[in-house]
Amino acid sequence: MALRAATGTAVAPRGLRALLSTFSSSFPFNSPSKQVEKPPPAEPSTNLFVSGLSKRTTSEGLREAFVKHGEVVHARVVTDRVSGYSKGFGFVRYATLEDAEAGIKGMDGQFLDGWVIFAEYARPRPPPPSMQNNNTTPGYGNYNSSSYGSQ
Repeated sequence: MALRAATGTAVAPRGLRALLSTFSSSFPFNSPSKQVEKPPPAEPSTNLFVSGLSKRTTSEGLREAFVKHGEVVHARVVTDRVSGYSKGFGFVRYATLEDAEAGIKGMDGQFLDGWVIFAEYARPRPPPPSMQNNNTTPGYGNYNSSSYGSQ
């Protein structure tokens, strides 16, 4: 220490904090300031999308939770094909729009199997991509191509 004081030279601080402090103003990769726009709310329907489900939640458990708020026509938890566990979301279909609205008000933000779940109106599934443009391109999985089976 005495040698440093005697020489009068400043010693650069050590450690990760010192390294990061040198990049604070000149680092080119700052976090994006653009806000991500949320999609518009879905139109009211009898089909609800439920997210935040536990891995242990079953379709029957989902039905039992939502039947308290109206007549449930169908309830399904989407599961992984390999493990059979819930993927964390599912769908509940009510008999009427009024029941569906009551289901959202009653279950959104509530606990189910120890997890907070979120219920909202389900959005319609987007149409599948058109196959018209893909039939002429040879490649993996394209059995309509003229190169399939030729060697």
